Amino acid sequence: MRAHMSKIITLVVIAGVLVLAVVVSTRYLPERPQPPEQQLPSAVVTLGDSTLSGEGGGNYEPGTNGENGNWCHRSPAAAVHQLRLPAGVTPINLACSGARAEQVGANPAPGHPEMSQSKRLAELAHRYRITDVVVQIGANDDPGFGDVVFRCLEAWAGRSATGCEGQMRAEWPERVERMKPKVLAALHDVRTAMDSAGYAPDSYSLVVQSYASPVAPEVVPALQNLSGCPFLTQDMAWIRDTGVQELSDGLREVADQVGARFLDLSQAGRGHEACTDPGRTAENEWFTRLTVDWQGTKEDENRAPHAMQESFHANAAGHAQFGRCLGEFLASEAPAASCRADERGNLRAVTSDVAAQGAHP
Repeated sequence: MRAHMSKIITLVVIAGVLVLAVVVSTRYLPERPQPPEQQLPSAVVTLGDSTLSGEGGGNYEPGTNGENGNWCHRSPAAAVHQLRLPAGVTPINLACSGARAEQVGANPAPGHPEMSQSKRLAELAHRYRITDVVVQIGANDDPGFGDVVFRCLEAWAGRSATGCEGQMRAEWPERVERMKPKVLAALHDVRTAMDSAGYAPDSYSLVVQSYASPVAPEVVPALQNLSGCPFLTQDMAWIRDTGVQELSDGLREVADQVGARFLDLSQAGRGHEACTDPGRTAENEWFTRLTVDWQGTKEDENRAPHAMQESFHANAAGHAQFGRCLGEFLASEAPAASCRADERGNLRAVTSDVAAQGAHP
């Protein structure tokens, strides 16, 4: 009888330990127990390219404005610094203007002035209790948004009948398809970085963002030139309604494959694109027009290749609006949302079925 009872007690203890192990395994496990007074401070981290780095926001962090070849252009105007975070939560920006998916991944090609963003994330994950990781990447890979802008400018200069839209119509979907596995690999590296620091997948929020269109066919005619937006109207319509939307759809697919949440910015700039306001008020235009840093090139000729880097990126007002939407999304538990303007013109994270399904307007 005693032997039988002993077996029962042993089984009960084992079952209890297994239940405890299952419960604990879904939470962050630091390498060693932390006493209450030494608990890690919390942080939200952004990785990716120019939209999250703050390109166009100005006042770039020392070391990221061309010093030693570093043009990451991290700005205090970046979305992560616009979040209304609880006291004690640190916003950390690892995003770098011009970055490709491999730079977010664990093994970027040599030559970049900064190391892998996911490896830097792994280091931070030991010093902070990271609650949210936001990633925006892909436009600088096969889609080559910069290349598209240049092609569209050439089409405007040559008064092309078909525009760059005619060249890109068939080519763009193929570019997006080639991009997807690269972004997927980078996101897997982000997951691995967090795993290596002891985080379970459900102990933090991984968010993938898409992109907003910086231009629109509703351009002010007087600005449809080198003074603002030198593009054909049909090309700006294609960029906004097709190019950006197909890129967003591709990123949504990749986000689903890694179990990430998805924030759709494809409609975020509507009505506030570059060259849509004759008065050029920052509150109405959230994107910079064609911009050349003439003063910088006069002071240092090595800055010439980057003289137009801020062009067609969000300005400080645009980053503030993106940050508003991102903050609202992070505060929710929705798996997906779309950044759309409310009746006051401010971006909100819309989590309706239409937004969640990525429906086109």
